[in-house]
Amino acid sequence: MNDPAWDRAAPRISATGGRERDRLAAAARHAATNLEVRGVVCVACTFVDNSGITRMKGVPVGRLDAAVVWGVGASPVFDAFGADDGITAGRVAGGPVGDLRLHPDLDRLTALAAQPGWAWAPADRRDQSGVPHPQDARELVRVETARLAARGLRVAMAFEIEWAVAPAGADGFTPAAGGPAYGMTRVAELGDYLRDVVAALTDEGLVVEQIHPEYAAGQFEVSVAAQDPLAAADTCVLVKETVRAVSGRHGLRASFAPKVLADGVGNGGHVHLSLWGEDDGEDGGGAAPGAGWNGGSRVNLMGGGDGPGGLTAAGEAFTAGILARLPALMALGAPSVASYLRLVPSQWASAYACWGLENREAALRMIPGPPAAAGRAANLEIKCFDLAANPYLVAAGLLAAGHAGLDGEARLPPPVDVDPASLDPAERTRRGIVRLPTDLGLAVAAFAADDVLRRACGPALHDTVATVRRAEIDRFADADAATVVAATRWRY
Repeated sequence: MNDPAWDRAAPRISATGGRERDRLAAAARHAATNLEVRGVVCVACTFVDNSGITRMKGVPVGRLDAAVVWGVGASPVFDAFGADDGITAGRVAGGPVGDLRLHPDLDRLTALAAQPGWAWAPADRRDQSGVPHPQDARELVRVETARLAARGLRVAMAFEIEWAVAPAGADGFTPAAGGPAYGMTRVAELGDYLRDVVAALTDEGLVVEQIHPEYAAGQFEVSVAAQDPLAAADTCVLVKETVRAVSGRHGLRASFAPKVLADGVGNGGHVHLSLWGEDDGEDGGGAAPGAGWNGGSRVNLMGGGDGPGGLTAAGEAFTAGILARLPALMALGAPSVASYLRLVPSQWASAYACWGLENREAALRMIPGPPAAAGRAANLEIKCFDLAANPYLVAAGLLAAGHAGLDGEARLPPPVDVDPASLDPAERTRRGIVRLPTDLGLAVAAFAADDVLRRACGPALHDTVATVRRAEIDRFADADAATVVAATRWRY
């Protein structure tokens, strides 16, 4: 607990004594009764490790109150797990000694529509005294969200979920739908499946905004409504596991991996976000006030301003902070060796660190929204990330980088309105357009050298993330692309 931000959060999280413990137990028992009425038998308490894999411990629904108050035992060794389940012994993680407690979050307790008899809750990882574990990524999102809230700012966020489906039962990949990209033919092929995906997500309380076939054969995408960053990361986990379960019930196997075929386009994990301020007439840059994403009267600082692309000064600084740290953020948002097989120029994977208005080859795509919305629909899309990532680390890293931009009153370079790869290299240099890391090693080097992300993560998490990434680099040191893809295809 060396980082001051973690120390500030600890008393709030560890207040599980006396009256508060009784309150939590009563709330858990009430929730358990409601679940039992719906036929729920077990609750999956999940967390996402540093390699991006969702791990779980399950408890009978009748033990939910004990799990909420006292937690469920889990080794801290998961911090050092790789995507292949190998354990890397690092300086601060990877040993057999110690124990943590998983505390399911009742606010996100959800009966799983595609897994009858099961409910789900994301878990906070704490020590035996109830203090947040320094490598608990959920708490990291809370800390970064609170830092922005202290400035009167909030962030709305959503993860796009792309996946590819093949018939179950084979380790290779044969697309389960062969219709054209974005074509209605795929709905004719797998319409019942897509309907059931939407129905399950809706039954779980999520707002599905759209679902459609994507570019690659057998590939689809679903988008859900924006939420606060912690809820958005939780929802990313829930959507993936729901899609996975619905796929299985239809005799399909879903992959969210960066690549499912070495010579095909990959699955992205784009993040949309917008920065919101109090509707006090300041920092709004003329943006029309109104009901914000959370139902309150707030102003969207990503639109309606006098800055580039309609950004307000705060919106520009936040965006510029993310752009400045994008190479380092890749170690969080594109965490696999396979990620860099996807990150190819001129394939809409956004391989260059630049921003542009509605430019799908820019790593940061600024979306102004329809003029009639007067800036309220404006948001930033981070396009270079994928779903091998831990969404909590992604959310926290983006918040920390954006906050650093606010602190430094950062400004954006001119927007890029073409495919950066189409520019002469000398012109890219003149305009300050740099290629994002071309392999995981370069991303880890940028992450290891970044003081803002080191402070945000804290020393233990920062060191462990780099250690886990280097272990994956070593694992695939002599592997060709086909070998990497085959090894990671069904891990995510």
